[in-house]
Amino acid sequence: MINITFPDSSVKQYEAGVTPLDIARSLSPQLARDVLAASVNDQEWDLTRPIGRDASIKLFKWDDPEGKHAFWHSSAHLLAEALQELYPGVKFGIGPAVENGFYYDIDPNGHSITAADFPAIEAKMLELARRDEKIERRDISKADALKFFGDKNEEYKCELISELEDGHITTYTQGDFTDLCRGPHLPSTGVIKACKVMSLAGAYWRGDEKRNQLVRIYGVTFPKKKMLDEYLQLLEEAKKRDHRKLGKEMELFAFSTNVGAGLPLWLPKGAALRDRLEQFLRKIQKKYGYLQVITPHIGNKLLYVTSGHYAKYGKDSFQPIHTPQEGEEYMLKPMNCPHHCEIFKSSPRSYRDLPLRLAEFGTVYRYEQTGELHGLTRVRGFTQDDAHIFCAPDQIKDEFLKVMDIIFYIFKALDFNNFEAQISLRDPKNKEKYIGSDENWHLAETAIIEACEEKGLKARKELGEAAFYGPKLDFMVKDAIGRRWQLGTIQVDYNLPERFQLEYTGADNQKHRPVMIHRAPFGSLERFVAVLLEHTAGKFPLWLSPEQAIILPISEKYNDYAREVQRQLEEADVRVSVDDRNEKIGRKIRDNELRRVPYMLVVGEKEAENGEVSVRKQGEGDKGTMKIATFADEIARLVAELK
Repeated sequence: MINITFPDSSVKQYEAGVTPLDIARSLSPQLARDVLAASVNDQEWDLTRPIGRDASIKLFKWDDPEGKHAFWHSSAHLLAEALQELYPGVKFGIGPAVENGFYYDIDPNGHSITAADFPAIEAKMLELARRDEKIERRDISKADALKFFGDKNEEYKCELISELEDGHITTYTQGDFTDLCRGPHLPSTGVIKACKVMSLAGAYWRGDEKRNQLVRIYGVTFPKKKMLDEYLQLLEEAKKRDHRKLGKEMELFAFSTNVGAGLPLWLPKGAALRDRLEQFLRKIQKKYGYLQVITPHIGNKLLYVTSGHYAKYGKDSFQPIHTPQEGEEYMLKPMNCPHHCEIFKSSPRSYRDLPLRLAEFGTVYRYEQTGELHGLTRVRGFTQDDAHIFCAPDQIKDEFLKVMDIIFYIFKALDFNNFEAQISLRDPKNKEKYIGSDENWHLAETAIIEACEEKGLKARKELGEAAFYGPKLDFMVKDAIGRRWQLGTIQVDYNLPERFQLEYTGADNQKHRPVMIHRAPFGSLERFVAVLLEHTAGKFPLWLSPEQAIILPISEKYNDYAREVQRQLEEADVRVSVDDRNEKIGRKIRDNELRRVPYMLVVGEKEAENGEVSVRKQGEGDKGTMKIATFADEIARLVAELK
């Protein structure tokens, strides 16, 4: 017999060889219908695969990320099966689950597939799903796998197999379709009740621009038709909130092909928004004892070789700049941390100097492929709200807790109250991806786990998601329409101080190595503004809005009075402008509603005579008339409440 422990700490006994699906059936028929995935001893596991002894099992349903992953992973195979029937001879690359659905990369091999074919592909997928085909796992030798896929002329699969270790290769078969895959999968296709092919894109095989360009087909599926309908409605709302659309309407930022792809131009209103975000964080950082620093936009290549970033991310950076006179190589700065290490080294440090908290709004540059660029969320030049805390080992947890407090404060001020935390750990089975000793990794990971426990923060642990130099705590916020965004991050790093040979003199008069905490509450200003735009649909908190009010004279006769209103409000620290275009008042109101200006102040003969403004609130309409000073006081009160 084996004991199986469930998440609620209850224990049941089963014979060895039982499957997760058997266990679900023994607990309740409903659970057997709802369970989509399982893990055994914290490893992904197929529902129909027998379990050995000494097992701890977890069962996952649709609401669990693991459940969705298995559902969409199986759906990728369903898409491939449909394509195989509709377009004989197509060749398959890879087909993973992604955050909102799945995709499959295919070589059409002479077939033309366009958006017009989507309904036929969806119909075929549903036809196959209704057959309720069993998804069967098979362990296969490397030689047999190469022969099987070679006979089918699946050159991409054969390339993948050639790099795999014999004895660890599996295939999955449903109906007439067999795929190379490690799983896990649903027991059968019948649970897939609704599907939608979303889009087509080009994708180079294995991300290499020198290799074949394949067709990437994106899709999404659900266990109920109603869920698909709700998802499509959500996408329509997301289109209205697209930060690229809002940014243009609100005159915040622009892009120019003459400047270069992925390099945003911040317009005056956008620059004002950025400045207010920076000032907001600077004020918080000052309270917590941070010192502001500035570092160059370029650095010697050796700096990033020393840090390990060049070996890890060199191919994703812009190519080095050669200086023939000095025989040196420089790079556009891809990250700020090596520069801050050099600032720490610039003078002798004592234990009395620690913790030393260095902060910078540092602009960095990464080479992103053109097809991966997306508005402000994926750019080639972005500004991080970066800080690095150099501290003694016994100060780590306290400093980590203080950074968590900063992030919580920011999220509350900006109404990001719905967030999840993830402790991103090293994958112990793939240590070659990381630098540093096992001992230091254990200390760093323990510090993060203990800090979360002390705060009472429920944080999910994810193996393999750590930075190459240290573990981290990542914050994922849910926006107003339920999408998840990764924003703030805190990282504990024993390794860069060692690589840069950072030292401080301790109370024992001996040299000691500091520990480094990397911290970015916003992540990057570009991405943060994009997420904030879509979260608020452009209706920023009043304290943050670049323009709090706009004055609309009903005709040019009242332009002078409008300027006087502007002067008085600006003296009261209200951010205000005048729309004195030669347009009808209705047009001015419509245009400024589109620009999401919080308040519109209409002025005409009556307002000019009485020293008043007629107030309209964005999205709510007429709020009546009030004295100029009264309106200024109301803005000050609202800002104080919101901030």
